[in-house]
Amino acid sequence: MMAFTEANFDGLVGLTHNYAGLSYGNVASAKNKGGVANPREGALQGLDKMAHMKSLGLVQGILPPHERPHLKTLRAFGFTGSDAEIVANAYRASPILMANVASAAAMWTANAATVSPSPDTTDGRTHFTPANLAAMFHRSIEAPTTARVLKRLFPEGDRFTHHEPLIGGTHLGDEGAANHNRFCADHGSEGVELFVYGRSAFETAKELQFPGRHTVEACHVVATHHKLKPGKVLMVKQNPVAINAGAFHNDVVAVSNRDVFFFHDQAFEDSAALTGAIQKAMGDTPMHFVEVASSDVPLEDAVKSYLFNSQLVSVSGREGMTLILPTEVAETPSTKAYVEKLIASGGPIKHADYMDVRQSMRNGGGPACLRLRVVLSDADRAAMGGRALIDDALLSDLRAWVNKHYRDRLMPEDLGDPKLAEECFAALDELTQILDLGSVYDFQL
Repeated sequence: MMAFTEANFDGLVGLTHNYAGLSYGNVASAKNKGGVANPREGALQGLDKMAHMKSLGLVQGILPPHERPHLKTLRAFGFTGSDAEIVANAYRASPILMANVASAAAMWTANAATVSPSPDTTDGRTHFTPANLAAMFHRSIEAPTTARVLKRLFPEGDRFTHHEPLIGGTHLGDEGAANHNRFCADHGSEGVELFVYGRSAFETAKELQFPGRHTVEACHVVATHHKLKPGKVLMVKQNPVAINAGAFHNDVVAVSNRDVFFFHDQAFEDSAALTGAIQKAMGDTPMHFVEVASSDVPLEDAVKSYLFNSQLVSVSGREGMTLILPTEVAETPSTKAYVEKLIASGGPIKHADYMDVRQSMRNGGGPACLRLRVVLSDADRAAMGGRALIDDALLSDLRAWVNKHYRDRLMPEDLGDPKLAEECFAALDELTQILDLGSVYDFQL
């Protein structure tokens, strides 16, 4: 029988990582707007997390930063001349436009795509749909590069198939795997896929203070394109209370792994109905639902600490599952006390590993935001292109590359420096060689 494993492909913090506060509805992003960022520290923190995952015996991959500033977008706005002239003139004309086209938000690869593994699909192939991220301009420009990278790593053919990002703008707003969970007995068995949405495309969501970025119509299109098996697809609306509290994606209030679903009691409007539907779809495979009461962890603390924006993984040699948590969870009294109680409870989650990803967290992205999960068979891994699976040699190469090219201080006003753009393009050109990606950036095409 073919062996399957779940690989986590982490996005690397980009060279233009800064705190411009672009993401409306993201509490951390707004709170830290205008602060001093450290791109080098952020990238090294991300690599340390990847190294830790690898040390646990998990399959760990990497997805590269995107080309930023995105000069193709600036040219579409009418800016002309040399690269340096475009950057200087665009920043002079509109600093906020430059902040948008220089955003390093592509590091949060939970939003890169929705992935349905081959055991779930009627054609036996793994399906990828890059998210259109239509709700936020700075993220809506990511899909073409994401698509090129994914097609390079997972070549179209008998094992992998790729779909175009959804058209339709915000009416078919698709935020990718940040609003997607998969339940299964083990990674290679037939699974149940849960799509979470914030609103309907053609209704006014008057109850929402912040935008419901993902629509139910987008869920239906992706599920259809992915040829998911009948009876194995569920769709549920996220609780507006959670969205208004800053849970702009469902992975801020819920996370799953195999037969365990860990979520806040305000994540969904009717938790009992949802868990019943999941168990029915899972059939003879018993589910374990770990629902966290607001009395134990107030929703505000869940959002502030990113308790649920952790990774939930199965580690060989460890009994039970492991949470990979941001250090902010240990620094928040209610979540620290809850995790201690959870680990001691004898339930399915028995370990907690804390990771420092503060540079990402200050912009509203925790451990789960930084990773895209892809279930792969041994034959799938052998069919991959590029050099994206982490080993000691690649980690060494990437750390050296980061230390060579990244700045250790960046403010939003630095985005208008033409030298920064020059540094970024030179670094990314070198990275594509390290990762054996070929030409995936617009400046290379």
